Amino acid sequence: MFKTLIGSLVFALAAGCAPQEAKLHLAKPEQVGISSERLNLIKPAMQSYIDGQKLPGLITMVARHGKVISFEKFGMMDLNQSMQLDAIFRIASMTKPITSVAVMMLYEDGLFQMDDPVAKYIPEFQDLKVFTQKNRNGIYSEDQKKPMTIRNLLTHTSGLASGMENSPVDSMYREAGLSDGTLKDMVQKLAGIPLKYQPGTRWQYGRSTDVLGYLVEVVSGKSLDVFLKERIFNPLKMTDTDYSVPEHKLNRVPKVYGAGKNGIEIINNPEINNVSPPVKFISGNGGLLSTASDYMIFSQMLLNKGMYNGVRILQSKSVDLMTSNQISSMIMPDDDFLGRLMLGMGYGFGVAIVEDTGKANTSDSKGSYWWTGSANTYFYIDPKEELILILMTQFVPNFHYPVFKEFKEIVYKAIEE
Repeated sequence: MFKTLIGSLVFALAAGCAPQEAKLHLAKPEQVGISSERLNLIKPAMQSYIDGQKLPGLITMVARHGKVISFEKFGMMDLNQSMQLDAIFRIASMTKPITSVAVMMLYEDGLFQMDDPVAKYIPEFQDLKVFTQKNRNGIYSEDQKKPMTIRNLLTHTSGLASGMENSPVDSMYREAGLSDGTLKDMVQKLAGIPLKYQPGTRWQYGRSTDVLGYLVEVVSGKSLDVFLKERIFNPLKMTDTDYSVPEHKLNRVPKVYGAGKNGIEIINNPEINNVSPPVKFISGNGGLLSTASDYMIFSQMLLNKGMYNGVRILQSKSVDLMTSNQISSMIMPDDDFLGRLMLGMGYGFGVAIVEDTGKANTSDSKGSYWWTGSANTYFYIDPKEELILILMTQFVPNFHYPVFKEFKEIVYKAIEE
């Protein structure tokens, strides 16, 4: 298996997956306390999703103690091309942890405080109201009891909605076309829509990280994509992570699939499929594309408390703040999907955190943190075991199959010491 892993990584590096200076460190599984025999069970388990025509193709990657011990590819990128180890995936909401790191960098630069009102930097939010009720006479709102803070944005406790639910506020989000312009355009539209909840009263997955992306632009004086490239991607040698894909790399981008009447089928949606520049809406919530190798580097930086290959991105205390539960007193969602997703979980800055392994029905460690993207991309970091898991595929909807759960369980059962 180790010879196969070395060959795979050499191929990926040669193909441009990461430059020589930032290549990932390798080890045999047994060198880091993992059973090769049990880890090899990843192959038939993942291949079964391909053979059963449930998923088109996918990549799995495992690292422990800073060493990559498994890097596997399965299936197809599209109907005519096998999956490549250097495939570039739409990572969607896995953009959120990266945007949150950018915000923490500016926090370390002393450009704001966590509990500063958002309106101090985004004046459009100065008079934001909070929804109370809708009846035949119209929509009613009230003043904020406490002003929305930057901390609220980082923890999704700002009161901003997602636009994906059935509430009157979500309906207003959809009607406003929030992603049709720039981040500044989005903020100006949001300024005319009431918050869904009082800030700081409940966890609500929504547009908070998009507003953080605009905050990065306001505070840094640079567009979000430029800031991420200059301060995170270039220093870490994440050469394949960006909001668009140049023409010479387009052959490395898998198609997006979904469940059809006759098995899986390609989704023909320009909003999903178009990955070519230019991109007008530079979303802090989602929109980045990346490779398994690039996101492994980002994940290893977090596990290393802000440093990778001698490059420090964040201070250790900032990573601790990001990856500790910040919402213990919050009301959590009670709808079916988010309720199941967050059962036994807390939330830090851009990541979910395992708080109760019993409620979460998981065998991993308390304090592990993770997030996912809407096309079934995942990353998972267990600081106690010094373990990182990454799975990349392009299939919607997310959580349609328990592919990541199965992958994770195989890896944990392979831990020997």
